[in-house]
Amino acid sequence: MKRGNLFILSGPAGVGKGTLRKILFREVDGLAYSVSCTTREMRPGETEGRDYHYISRGEFDEMADRGEFLEWAEVHHDCYGTRKSEVERALGEGRDIVLEIDVKGCRRIKDIMSGAIRIFIMPPSLDDLEDRLEERGTETPEQINVRLRNAAVEMRQAAEYDHVIVNDDVECASRELVEIIKSYGRAWRRCK
Repeated sequence: MKRGNLFILSGPAGVGKGTLRKILFREVDGLAYSVSCTTREMRPGETEGRDYHYISRGEFDEMADRGEFLEWAEVHHDCYGTRKSEVERALGEGRDIVLEIDVKGCRRIKDIMSGAIRIFIMPPSLDDLEDRLEERGTETPEQINVRLRNAAVEMRQAAEYDHVIVNDDVECASRELVEIIKSYGRAWRRCK
């Protein structure tokens, strides 16, 4: 059986990665999704096991020490990691899998798995991103400033990716994402 494709969605916090991923999964059947582990607090509307696996810093550190993460990083004072076993299981079953991770994590995976297909989600501008972060109301003004500084650095790395999607219109951006996934030949037969 042919191994599946590994797709990485990456981009600044608040750019709409999660929204685009959810639309992608409604439009394309059979994709696997790796739910990341995090040490951050659960936000209103999030669910354990669907959005993240919420664990303590001690648990996270133990998992990292045991080599259980394909990649992990500390971002905005919280840790995020991708379980190696989930990714390897899906790929080994011949399924395409999608990761939604930060820029640092994407770089680490690309070093380990050269066939990973990297898709950068770009905001139309930093001002637009600031508006989105303020509207979602989950961060303090100080946290928003940190995320915007990080976003400026991350956006300069977009040229390293295989594909860049500017999320200025969710409908257009989601169509573009679906077409990118379909272009790799495995998922196109499963599109609704």
